[in-house]
Amino acid sequence: MNALQRRLQDTADELVRSGAERGLQIAVYRHGEQVADVVAGQADPRTGRPVTPDTPFHVFSAGKGMTAALVHVLAERGALGYDTPIAEIWPEFAAHGKGAATVRDALTHATGVPGLPADVTPEDLCDWSRMCALVAGARPWWEPGTGTGYHSYTFGYVVGEVVRRVTGVPVPRAFAEEVAAPLKVAGELFLGVPRAQLGRLARLEDVPGYAEAPDGSPALAVAPRGVRPTAAFGNRADVLSAAIPAAGQFTARAAARMYAALLGPVDGVRLVSAQRLRELSTPVVDDVDRVFGNRAVLSNGYAVGRLGTDPGDTPTVFGWAGSGGSYACADTATGVAFAVTKNRLSPDFATARTIGAIVAQTA
Repeated sequence: MNALQRRLQDTADELVRSGAERGLQIAVYRHGEQVADVVAGQADPRTGRPVTPDTPFHVFSAGKGMTAALVHVLAERGALGYDTPIAEIWPEFAAHGKGAATVRDALTHATGVPGLPADVTPEDLCDWSRMCALVAGARPWWEPGTGTGYHSYTFGYVVGEVVRRVTGVPVPRAFAEEVAAPLKVAGELFLGVPRAQLGRLARLEDVPGYAEAPDGSPALAVAPRGVRPTAAFGNRADVLSAAIPAAGQFTARAAARMYAALLGPVDGVRLVSAQRLRELSTPVVDDVDRVFGNRAVLSNGYAVGRLGTDPGDTPTVFGWAGSGGSYACADTATGVAFAVTKNRLSPDFATARTIGAIVAQTA
């Protein structure tokens, strides 16, 4: 056992022992080689089923990094361009002055359609045609391309419908064929899990108070109460098996492998070229988020900076976090990629930050 594996295993075991976590996975790649693969705790406390390295977790918005990777793979082979207007691919999206919004705007949360109706339901989110029609027909909150604001669920439908139209297949299939299969992780990396495999997933639980959101919270404008990213929502079979590509399901080792393959070759497979890597990892937005008011530093499809650090201190790191605490990222400077999955949903990212600091010090 190397020093990094030992330190991460000790940390994971203590997080479970203390009650801070129920079950989790941590995986690290360095220069295309896996250097840590850690599991601890229970995948399902109802049955005592333990977490294993091949236990997928629903990771909410950490799935955005998977959807973005699919776009870059398609761009690599010329199927789409970042500056192509979305309406050239999806004409209906031009409604209400959105005709100039580009694929790059979609990747940087700048299309101006972050919101959803307050009465949207999980069943609505699982209906691809309904959601795409809703998003296409939405009036933008700001002129597309003039600002960024977190597109919680709508990111997936905007980017995903672009993918569907250029590939001719549903997003889960496109992702499986273009990303998961070449990396040999088709059973661990999903944008929608086949029903027959749902029993493999970790079962989510909320820490007390996690599911609460006060009236008037900007979070409710982009993820209304009926579709809040809670355990009850994330354990639903219809949600887990649907195409909702602002979210996803993965094992930590599969997610770390995917990010490693964005950096360079992994077992002979490289998802994008070095030039494309620069395109997807270089910051293109440094602005105030128009939904939440926080500073947003974004590359094409990713948040820049390691979680818990100032983006200026870790500008070569790109990745995405998911509500409840899962996280995956890569660092172009060090060649390190890592991922953390967990099933105890908490309002902070303390575990991912702790793991990130250990990886930065040790990997």
